[in-house]
Amino acid sequence: MKRYRVAIVERSELIAEGIRAILEYSASISIIGRYDNLGDVEALVQSDSVDAIVMSSTLGHQLETSSLVGALPIVALQWCATEESLLRRFSSIVSIYNSGEEIIKAVCDACEQPQEHNYNDSHELSERERDVLILVARGMTNKEIAVELNISPHTVMSHRKNIVHKTGIRSVAGLTVYAVLNKLIDSEQL
Repeated sequence: MKRYRVAIVERSELIAEGIRAILEYSASISIIGRYDNLGDVEALVQSDSVDAIVMSSTLGHQLETSSLVGALPIVALQWCATEESLLRRFSSIVSIYNSGEEIIKAVCDACEQPQEHNYNDSHELSERERDVLILVARGMTNKEIAVELNISPHTVMSHRKNIVHKTGIRSVAGLTVYAVLNKLIDSEQL
C-alpha cells in the first residue's frame, strides 16, 4: 500500500494538530510536519519528500507566488469564510465540518490525481460536466449547483476539477467564455 507523505501548512496549532490526528488515523498517510507558510515546504518538494500539502484556505494568497502550484496537490482546509476565487486555486477542498473519512479520502484522491495537464487525456466533457459548466457560467456557487443538479457539493467540486483538467481553464470568466464559444450557453442567458 502506498503511503502518502503530507505536509500541513496551518498557523493555528489547534487546527493543525486536529487535522494531523485525523490524517494519521489512516494507514496510507504519513505527516511529515507542520509549517506556518508555503515557502517553508518548497525545499521538501525539491527533495521529493512530500506528496501533498494540506493548507489553510486563509493562506491561499500564498499560491499566487508559489512554485508549488501544479507541482503537487494542495488541498485547502477551509475553516472560515474564504473567497471562492482563492478556493479555485487549490486541487481539492475539505472543511473542518467534513468527517474524518471524507478528509482522508479527499487527501488520498488528490494525491492520486495527475497534477500536470495530460493532453493525451480526452478533452471531451461529459454530459454532467457540461451541466456543471453551464451553471458555473451563470454565476452559481458550488452549493447552488449541487441543489440544482441534486448532487453533493463534493461531487460538484469533482466535476469542476475535471472541467479544469480537461479545458486547462481555471477562472470562472475563462470558463464562461469557453461555454459561450463552444455554444454550451447563449451569451444572452448570462
